[in-house]
Amino acid sequence: MITLWRRLPVVVRAVVSGWLVTSVGTGLWVLLTIANQKYFTSLPWAMLPTAGYLWLLWRYLRGEGWPRETAEARRESLRANRLSPEVWSAAIGSGLLGLIWVLVVQQVLNRMVRLPQQIVPDTSHIPAVTLVGLLFMAAIVAGVVEEAAFRGYMQGPIEKRHGPVAGILVTGVMFGFGHFTHPEVTVVLMPYYVAVAAVYGGLAYITNSILPSVVLHAGGNMFVFLGQFGAGRSEWQATAAPLVWETGPDATFVMTVVVAFVLGAAVFWAYAGLAAAVRAETNGAGRLRS
Repeated sequence: MITLWRRLPVVVRAVVSGWLVTSVGTGLWVLLTIANQKYFTSLPWAMLPTAGYLWLLWRYLRGEGWPRETAEARRESLRANRLSPEVWSAAIGSGLLGLIWVLVVQQVLNRMVRLPQQIVPDTSHIPAVTLVGLLFMAAIVAGVVEEAAFRGYMQGPIEKRHGPVAGILVTGVMFGFGHFTHPEVTVVLMPYYVAVAAVYGGLAYITNSILPSVVLHAGGNMFVFLGQFGAGRSEWQATAAPLVWETGPDATFVMTVVVAFVLGAAVFWAYAGLAAAVRAETNGAGRLRS
């Protein structure tokens, strides 16, 4: 069985591994949060067992536990490598700028195609403290599990075999398909998810660590949830506007396109600066060792 697995193409093994981590990581949380919304809703009791399970899963993915023969492979696949404060700050800043760029590009897309409408579930029967607790935990689960699965176990091996562009693109498409479980998500949102995956994937590639993207992903999901339940729409659901094909390129559309290009250049500059900081730190460590 192991021999057969190793004969499979790297892309196939990486995709299967990533989906397996996603399924194992989120399955228990889904069951617990459904139960929490039906039983003892006065408290977000699902948070505690989920946090414990997530901690154990993280330890296993980074190489602890049985079988010891796979410990190093698991640790390398997760690539939760520590970073210096300088690289941390540069990565978070670059990632935030990248996410802002994605939202601006989505504004442009909103004038070019009809985006689906967000479906916000009825949570009126859930106390505010429970709802906030469950949303907070959901953001952490998404950040930890999805980054471990997509940017760690999936992107890493493809990246090493076929390069970062292939790794980020394949992972981005799989990342988009992973959100098709939401009824409002259709193929028209695939560019959005691929762009988000490029922001996270670029950070993972440059720093060789998923830790910055874990923080940004969890924080971004919390922002999304606040938008969904506070404003009634998600981050990708822009205010309804006429399509540019119907009205022509008005001043607002042109300005948004210009801002998107300027921000895109700024993101490229920020990621290049992050890569330079990582190289300088690596070269400095090498000189110290020699």
